[in-house]
Amino acid sequence: WHAVAEAAARLDARGWVRVEETDAAWTVEPGARAYAIREGGSIVAWRMGRRAPVESGFRVVGAHTDSPNLRLKSHASAHAEGYALLAVQTYGGVLVHTWFDRDLGLAGRVTLRVGDGPLRVETRLLRVGRPLCRIPNLAIHLNREVKTSGFQVNHQSHLPAVWGFHSELGKDPVRAFVAKELGVAPEQILGWDLCLYDVQPPAVSGLNDDFIHAPRLDNLACSHAALRALLDSDGGALPDSSSVVALFDHEEIGSRTTRGAAGSFTRDVLRRLVGGSEIDLGRACARGLMVSADMAHGVHPNYSEKHEPGHKPMLNGGPVVKMHADWRYATESESAAVFRGVCQDLGVPTQEFVTRSDLACGSTIGPIVASSLGMRTVDVGSAMWSMHSIREMAGSRDPALMAAAMAGVLAWEGAF
Repeated sequence: WHAVAEAAARLDARGWVRVEETDAAWTVEPGARAYAIREGGSIVAWRMGRRAPVESGFRVVGAHTDSPNLRLKSHASAHAEGYALLAVQTYGGVLVHTWFDRDLGLAGRVTLRVGDGPLRVETRLLRVGRPLCRIPNLAIHLNREVKTSGFQVNHQSHLPAVWGFHSELGKDPVRAFVAKELGVAPEQILGWDLCLYDVQPPAVSGLNDDFIHAPRLDNLACSHAALRALLDSDGGALPDSSSVVALFDHEEIGSRTTRGAAGSFTRDVLRRLVGGSEIDLGRACARGLMVSADMAHGVHPNYSEKHEPGHKPMLNGGPVVKMHADWRYATESESAAVFRGVCQDLGVPTQEFVTRSDLACGSTIGPIVASSLGMRTVDVGSAMWSMHSIREMAGSRDPALMAAAMAGVLAWEGAF
C-alpha cells in the first residue's frame, strides 16, 4: 500500500491524473496520461499513444508490489511469561529465520469509522519507523541441536514478537497503540492490514559500491524500474503504441485475488482504453507486448551447483531473460527476440536463466496475465541474492539497466 501511494505521488508530480473505476468515462485521446488504483494495493498507469490501441497495440510492463513478510493477526495482543507479544502470521514464502534478532517496526493500513450517523469508513496508511519489537533467538546453550538439525521454527509458537511487559499494558494494547499513532479513538478502528518490517535503512556496499542491501527488492526494484521507465519516456516523441505499467498486489500468494494479476484489473483497464469493446481489446492485445518483470536468481558463489550450467546470471550483468518449457515463465522466442533486440540497440547487456531440470521452478505474473489477455509476454528480472529474506541483495547498476530496457520496450514501434 505504501509502494502504491509512492507511485501515485510520483505520477501526480509529473502530471498524471487519477481516475476511478467508478467513473463513467475516461479520457483516452493521444497523449492522455492517467492511472487507476484498486483497493490500495495495485496500480495501473498509462500514456495513450499517437494511434489507437487497436491499430498499434499496447506496450505493457507488469511487476508486483508485495513481498513476503510477517503480518499481525486480527487479535494481535498476546502475552506469555509476563511479556507482551505481537501475534503474527506469515505472508508468502518468508525465509523466517532471517526475521529473528532484527529491529522491527510496523507498517500497513488501518480502516476506521469516521463521523457520526450512518457508517462511513476511511483507510489510512501507518508506518512506525522506530524499533518497536523483536523476535529474539534462543541461546545456543538451550538449543544445542541447532548445530546438527538446523534452525527449526514453529510458526505459531516461535514467531510472536516481544514488545513490552504484559503488566504495564492494557487489555488490548495493539489497538490502543495504533489508535494513538493515528490520533484516533481505539473504538474507531474496524480493521487493519499491518506488517512487521526491518527498520534498518538500505545501504550500498562493496569495494566499488557494487551492491545494494535492502528489504523488498523482490519486487519493488522492478516496480521502481517500471515506473521510472514510464516517467522517463514522457516528454519525448509520442510513440504509436500506448504505454502501460501495471503493479499488482498478491503475487507472493498466487495472484488469485481481486487486485492480483489473476483478477480483472488489467483487463478492465485495457478494455476501457480501447473504448469498451471486447473485440477491440482482442485486436489491441494481439498487437501488444508485455514485459513481466520480477527479480531473478543470480548465481551464488557459495551455491553455484544450484544453477543450470550456461545459465548463471551475474549481479550487475543486466536484465535476465527467464524461460521455462512448461510455461512457469511466459517467455517464448518472439517476445524474447524483441526484448533482446531492444536491449542490443540500447547497449544494454542481457543474460539468460533456466531452472535446473531437477529443481522446481517458481512463477510470476507473466503466464497469468498473458493467458488472460492473449498478449505476447517476456519474463525478465534483475539478478539478486537472498530472495525472500528480510534483507535482500542486488547489484547497484542493474536498476538503471532494467529501467532503460523497459523504456526501450515502451517505445518499440515494431510489429509481430
